Amino acid sequence: MATKISASLKALSGELRYEPTTKHIRALLGGVPVLDSRRAVIMWEPRRMVPCYAVPADGVVGVLSPASPPEAAPPGTHALHPGIPFSRHSTPGTALDVSAGGQTAAGAAFRLDDPDLEGYVAFDPVAFDWLEEDDAVQSHPRDPFHRVDIRHSSRHVRVTVEGEVLAESTTPLMVFETGMAEQIYLPSTDVNWEALVPTDSVTLCPYKGSASYWRLAGGPEGDVAWSYQTPLPLATEIAGYVCFYGNLVDIVEL
Repeated sequence: MATKISASLKALSGELRYEPTTKHIRALLGGVPVLDSRRAVIMWEPRRMVPCYAVPADGVVGVLSPASPPEAAPPGTHALHPGIPFSRHSTPGTALDVSAGGQTAAGAAFRLDDPDLEGYVAFDPVAFDWLEEDDAVQSHPRDPFHRVDIRHSSRHVRVTVEGEVLAESTTPLMVFETGMAEQIYLPSTDVNWEALVPTDSVTLCPYKGSASYWRLAGGPEGDVAWSYQTPLPLATEIAGYVCFYGNLVDIVEL
């Protein structure tokens, strides 16, 4: 019987999962190292959508001390999205504070009880500055089973809201990302900028970089579009292109 690989990966989402990496991994707190390891693993707690790093105890150079008991993750089978903090754990272990250079990150480490990861300590992806080799990591470690493909297209795409055209293009970029719906990015020259107003929103993606956002001019509050002005090297093609939330505007292919 044939196996759909994505279905198999999804079936494992309720388990504690890990994958070794040969990358040199470091984390800094206020510029001071807290871990330095070439034996790290990329780890997902049960139901976690995005991974973190865990390293053997001999790779920890910061000071670990007992933290307040960890909070349990929300019950049920739903996924733990990135908005649910690292401190909400879904596997047994011990919460730890991390100190270095006179600073302390409360509850930012977690010693795992699982026998296959005995001695490993997981670290909060957002509490530290991370390096893979000598390159900075944004948001969280990249999932080795996740990819982003950017393809040039000649689809004729129009974006409207209540009849007003926000953008229209025949030269979009199609972004295909594992586990997500395809996204259509439109050249900035094909966007009706009079209909949009920049906001202060910023998000980080480990694959694409830092995104800035826009809302409708004269419309309700809330972001409707985003763009990566200076994307990470692997996504340079989408620099300046604009993508719209399909549930907030009407996107049609003509």
